[in-house]
Amino acid sequence: MGMTRIDDNPAGGRAAVTVRGLVKHYGETKALDGVDLDVREGTVMGVLGPNGAGKTTLVRILSTLITPDAGQATVAGYDVVRQPRQLRRVIGLTGQYASVDEKLPGWENLYMIGRLLDLSRKDSRTRADELLERFSLTEAAKRPASTYSGGMRRRLDLAASMIGRPAVLYLDEPTTGLDPRTRNEVWDEVKAMVGEGVTVLLTTQYMEEAEQLASELTVVDRGKVIANGGIEELKARVGGRTLRVRPVDPLQLRPLAAMLDELGITGLAATTVDPETGTLLVPILSDEQLTAVVGAVTARGITISSITTELPSLDEVFLSLTGHRAGAPQDITPAETREEVAV
Repeated sequence: MGMTRIDDNPAGGRAAVTVRGLVKHYGETKALDGVDLDVREGTVMGVLGPNGAGKTTLVRILSTLITPDAGQATVAGYDVVRQPRQLRRVIGLTGQYASVDEKLPGWENLYMIGRLLDLSRKDSRTRADELLERFSLTEAAKRPASTYSGGMRRRLDLAASMIGRPAVLYLDEPTTGLDPRTRNEVWDEVKAMVGEGVTVLLTTQYMEEAEQLASELTVVDRGKVIANGGIEELKARVGGRTLRVRPVDPLQLRPLAAMLDELGITGLAATTVDPETGTLLVPILSDEQLTAVVGAVTARGITISSITTELPSLDEVFLSLTGHRAGAPQDITPAETREEVAV
């Protein structure tokens, strides 16, 4: 599957979600410590952070499940504290774990949710049929959800969150525990939703998921926003690039690496030979270093078939910003742990 991302909304730019100074305490622990966030209509905002960073706490506040201790937040024009009933009619939520009734068939799950959202019996039936068809679950419509595979349950979850045609959809680590094929299926459905104008707030620890879906990112650590912006913008902010040099003769790889290390062009960072691709990876921090590397290769008389530059991976960006990998837990209190795993 390619690395295409959902494009920014070219015509809009209006904020579907606005958060200012959001604070949430659990005892003496601040799960959220003054979070600011803006999500533009028709886009996907990826919220990245390790376990316990405050991601799920943020989603629970924005979906009116809990109230903040301080700060303000509006979603689709509604205040999350003062207008919770109106807000619930225009949002959808899919958590980390299946939230459907496993004893009920898939169709009855969706029909029941439609009725709870005050849809008429006719509209609830029609909407359940439409979504089962869209999420390729029609053949399993009359089977209990307990017989569904993990991927089918996740698709049923997504269908349930779309019953009320939400303007804003919260996806809280929606592909946790899914195999790669099922994860790709979920990604395709999310892209289709955004193509229809839905705004998505996505929390995830998967760097590939963020790159696949998000047009902008917010990095949260220990309850604070530590960085935000477009993916390429964050990569550039971290600094550093990798120069990938491919000589025509693969036997020149190791001599070329030794030469560059001896010249000290890249400082303390050593070059790396990638024999599988027949390339040399040279870390550089400036355009001057790039020019020096090209000049040294030319002076050596080595024929090059290609030279490309690569920005850091998103995982490397996250490591640089937080000091640990995205999946690595941080020290949190029991109260915060309970909040983060709640659906």
